[in-house]
Amino acid sequence: MLCWLLCTCLILANHGLAQEPPAIAYRVEITPRDDTALVSAIEAVSQLIRLEETAPTDAYGLLARARADLPRLAEALRAEGFWGGAARIEIAGQDVTQAETSPPTADPARPLPVAVILTPGPRYRIGQILIKAEPAEEDALLEQAAGGLRLAEGDPARPADILAAEEALRLALRRAGYPLASLAAREAVVDHDTKLMDITWRIAPGPPADFARPSVAGTTRTDPALLTRLAARRLEGQPYSPERLERARRAMMGLGVFSFVRAQEAPALDEAGRLPVHFDVQERPRHVVGGRLGYETNYGLTAGGYWEDRNMLGGAERLRLEGEIARIGETGIENATFRAFATLRTPEFMGRDLQSVTQIGAVRERLRAYDRDAALASFTLEHRLSDTMAVAGGPNYEEGRIGRDGDMEAFRLFGLMGSFRYDNTTNPLDPRQGQRFSLSATPYYSAMDANSFTRILAIGTSYFDILGNGDSVLALRAALGSAPGANRDEITLDKRFYAGGGGSVRGYTYQSIGPRDAANRPLGGASLVEASVEWRQRLTRSLGIAAFVDAGSVGEEAKPDFEKLRAGTGLGLRYLTAIGPLRFDVGLPLDRQKDDPTFAIYIGFGQAF
Repeated sequence: MLCWLLCTCLILANHGLAQEPPAIAYRVEITPRDDTALVSAIEAVSQLIRLEETAPTDAYGLLARARADLPRLAEALRAEGFWGGAARIEIAGQDVTQAETSPPTADPARPLPVAVILTPGPRYRIGQILIKAEPAEEDALLEQAAGGLRLAEGDPARPADILAAEEALRLALRRAGYPLASLAAREAVVDHDTKLMDITWRIAPGPPADFARPSVAGTTRTDPALLTRLAARRLEGQPYSPERLERARRAMMGLGVFSFVRAQEAPALDEAGRLPVHFDVQERPRHVVGGRLGYETNYGLTAGGYWEDRNMLGGAERLRLEGEIARIGETGIENATFRAFATLRTPEFMGRDLQSVTQIGAVRERLRAYDRDAALASFTLEHRLSDTMAVAGGPNYEEGRIGRDGDMEAFRLFGLMGSFRYDNTTNPLDPRQGQRFSLSATPYYSAMDANSFTRILAIGTSYFDILGNGDSVLALRAALGSAPGANRDEITLDKRFYAGGGGSVRGYTYQSIGPRDAANRPLGGASLVEASVEWRQRLTRSLGIAAFVDAGSVGEEAKPDFEKLRAGTGLGLRYLTAIGPLRFDVGLPLDRQKDDPTFAIYIGFGQAF
């Protein structure tokens, strides 16, 4: 019995596993290779090439794989405009299209040669382009919309380019106020004698339309009337425009309450001939906590945290309570700087396109330049002029004591702030292209000594993506400040200008650049000049480096002083995360003064500027 079982197993092995055909190694070669775009297209669609290393096959499988590739190669030729081209595949010199072709015989010593032989012929070109409307009386509109077609006679007859031009035409009509524009028909005629493709589009523009009053759904705590009012102000009665609709969607996202906002256009106009639009929203968790850490060798450790209610009363009001302790370790915890603030942001203030920002807080600062204990309050109204521009303004009040060496004097300041902000960058923590500019001016009145002055500060940054892939970025920053209306000694110590430290001129002690007193402490000034150049280079997906040069000066007069610039330089390391870079910078002062360090280290989250 045992012998019979053993023999049975041997027979099964001989007729089963032993008969399994061996996998064949092969190598694919494309000829000719002079058209890199065509070769790339062939490589993208060929299963022979894509499965060459990852999915070994036997002789029959290789032959089937090659034959299945032929229609894909023909499609790739047409995709590159070679409508009369051809391709064949040979395995070890045998044309796979021949019926008598037998499965190849493998030589274990070397891979089988597989040749993809292209005969592209001449590339076909676009011939006549006709755009017709249905009904025909709309032809004049189509001629206007065709200005953005991006396809012209003589261009390569690539299907992808034709479809892109078709979509551009439809988008141009939508931007012209025709939300229901569609393609009625497309006729593409290839003439193999002239090697030209004539294209006729028949477009149904549909009627022009304005937006109807939008509707909103998906809210759980947020008042839907607030959202409807916000969207209606931007849409209702306005001519249809995809950009206008996107701005309304972003305005809802800008409330900070929603994880997503999706806009849906109705497939037809309403009875009044207007286009209904519906917004679906999803609210974020109501409460959030967060914090930050920073470190400078000449400034110490900074730690801060906040708690925020994103929708306090259902009107997208955001209440944030935050605190910070800084200069930990430089002079001991007892002489650290403390800040605590409560900020309430209310959108749609009094039913208008305004956001109110109410802030109250207290600070205790112990710096080399001054000591300050103060209570602060401000009320600001902000208005967005566009997606990239905003203006703000409002009163502020400060009261407390300020001075040096324990000689503290009472102060009381009334201010009226006005600002303008422009920002077309896409990532606040790691900008790679675009510009930022801010200008603020705040007239102050000092109630204690009846002095007045105006503090003006302009800051601009530019980012240049040198290679276009975000790996090499040139970042530039400049700041200019002035405080006309009083001499320096009449300006409250904390409202003077200072330079030096992280985010200013790296390598120098915080606030150390500029005039100093007999004890070598900063006096501040009535003007400021700063400039920075930084090269940011990504090395791998998660690592990057930076090289920078910073410079700055603080002048005693309100007229900026460009002659006493002090410069610093250094290198930095960036660990790139999904939300922004972790920054490690080492700065060296090039114009050291008394007590200036030989270097400074800065650790923080986000780029320096």
